[in-house]
Amino acid sequence: MLQELSPSPRAADPSAGVSENPHIDAPDLRAFVIALFFIFGGITSLNDVVIPKLKSLFTLSYADAMLVQSAFFAAYFFVSLPAAAIVRRIGYMRTAVVGLVLMMGGCLLFVPASLHGVFVEFLVALFVLAAGITIVQVVANPLISMLGKPATAHSRLTFAQAFNSLGTTVFPYVGSAVILGSIGNVNPSVLSGDALTAFRTRETHIIVLTYLALATALGVIAAVVWQRRHRLQEMKVADESILRAFGLLARPRFAFGTACIFLYVGAEVAIGSIIVNFLMQGDVFGLPARDAGEHLIYYWGGAMVGRFVGSWLLRVYSPGKVLACAAAAAISLILVASLGHGPVSGWALLGIGLCNSIMFPTVFTLACEGIGARTHEGSGIICIAIVGGAVVPLLLGYLADSAGLRVSLLVPAACYLTIMTFGIYARKPWQGQLPAV
Repeated sequence: MLQELSPSPRAADPSAGVSENPHIDAPDLRAFVIALFFIFGGITSLNDVVIPKLKSLFTLSYADAMLVQSAFFAAYFFVSLPAAAIVRRIGYMRTAVVGLVLMMGGCLLFVPASLHGVFVEFLVALFVLAAGITIVQVVANPLISMLGKPATAHSRLTFAQAFNSLGTTVFPYVGSAVILGSIGNVNPSVLSGDALTAFRTRETHIIVLTYLALATALGVIAAVVWQRRHRLQEMKVADESILRAFGLLARPRFAFGTACIFLYVGAEVAIGSIIVNFLMQGDVFGLPARDAGEHLIYYWGGAMVGRFVGSWLLRVYSPGKVLACAAAAAISLILVASLGHGPVSGWALLGIGLCNSIMFPTVFTLACEGIGARTHEGSGIICIAIVGGAVVPLLLGYLADSAGLRVSLLVPAACYLTIMTFGIYARKPWQGQLPAV
């Protein structure tokens, strides 16, 4: 196993032990990790723009359209533990390069998907892209926690997540103008055979150009990170099976927090996935696709603003109490969006982004309190729980098809109710002994 100890380039002292709460004072590395948060946040949020595009081109139901999120977030289930194993084997910086290269490969797979005009091939490309993002996220979460004092880990991770939200704010706005603005006037349901394939190839061409640009940027970033792969000193400690990480689930606080990550990501992704279609409804905003897509900036922008503010709040108030209040506010806004009509309903749904702002970093750090040097293992397990983004949107999609978008909002409401309960449960700091390394 490899454990990050210091930004010093000198060789590790083989007799040195592993700190129970290892931390590194390296501002330049913090900036690097924050940049990773921006990148994978922005690319992930592009799904909210791609979904209505593919839904239109392939005449999909809501449940079928949500397979975009299922294919994407399923990668967290399959790749998180292998990613943690890679970190143990080659270290954080080299693992980040592996993730970035895999992300680049996923972007390039959009080319054959567009040429063939096959929906399943887009799902494969999204899965590969998400596999790379999973690896990068397994690196970023524990690393930002160690890059500073343990007492400020909640605040620091929330601050990094704010830049994740900056990416999720910028990318969908640009993506809406480029991708949704290109939706043609032809109804694909009246086409068939070669004509349908040609139409889909033409209409998805702009998606391909978008992801090719991303692939180029990712290649450059991977090269820069590779040049800095020796930036961190790493020390080997006892190597054991990564499967032992599941033993952390025997700790009630960690297990509860992991379940809440599953529900939070599912709720956030599910809401983001339907915002465009929700705002297009005549009894809400009645907007065309492009204009509705540009409103995603308020959903993800709210999360960005909330994380900057939340990084301060979490230094002043109990993280558990802040989490419980945010979840309660999200439930209230869902009720307004579901039962209300007109602009009030639309803005209530968009406002949930503000409530989401502190949830992931706060749940992550509350769950990982007390696991010390096994934080990277905890990150692997928690990243598996991000598969909630594959499951919850699918449930919402089925309910939307059968009962309508408004009723389907009960699915994320139930998720936030559980998160509120966890906030109350974890409102007091963890006290106890660290688990064995």
